[in-house]
Amino acid sequence: MSSITTQTTVGEIVRARPGRSRIFEKLGIDYCCGGKKPLAELCQAKGLDPATVVAMLSAFDGAPETSAPDPDAMSLAALCEHIERVHHDPLREELSRLDFLTRKVAAVHGDHEPRLVELRKVFMEFNAAMSSHTDEEESQIFPAIRQLESAGYVKGNGSSLKASLDKLESEHDRVGAALVQIRALTDNHTSPEWACNTFRALYDALAGLEQETHQHIHKENNVLFPRALAVA
Repeated sequence: MSSITTQTTVGEIVRARPGRSRIFEKLGIDYCCGGKKPLAELCQAKGLDPATVVAMLSAFDGAPETSAPDPDAMSLAALCEHIERVHHDPLREELSRLDFLTRKVAAVHGDHEPRLVELRKVFMEFNAAMSSHTDEEESQIFPAIRQLESAGYVKGNGSSLKASLDKLESEHDRVGAALVQIRALTDNHTSPEWACNTFRALYDALAGLEQETHQHIHKENNVLFPRALAVA
């Protein structure tokens, strides 16, 4: 779309790039029911400077891609820290956001599109599983892996780790299956033409969740866990 102005409606702004909904949510701007109103009007109602909000949106659009770190080049402790900071912490925030979005969209549109009710159910199961999973990793598994490294890679120090990692990988498989189910329920994260902006923001977020979870699990299954077992 053309550059954003203060007279662009917030609905147009989010429709062109659903991820911009994150900016509006942080600012408390209603981009769904108030989607036909220009940005300037909604900023005035919230006591916000429209030019500042435009700058925030432009910064979101123009954020440069950062080079991804190499997990294999990290120590085990650094890789655990990286996974917690880059994946676990943002995941918790996003799951909370998605809990709200799936509940709202199912409540508003579930009668018209019954799959949204099933989507809500699948997401709730995914949310519970990932929350428990990441808590277990941070409270039990990652400390054990860090201990392996601090013990100087002495063979035998982590002999009990394999069963725990096998369990985590089985949970990863179930998470992956849930993501496949979510993709099927959402027509590959493609919202229908009649969808409101909250609906569109939900599907955009679910697409991002899938991509992020794939990166997250890759670093654990294919990098962290094998390296930890190699020195256990």
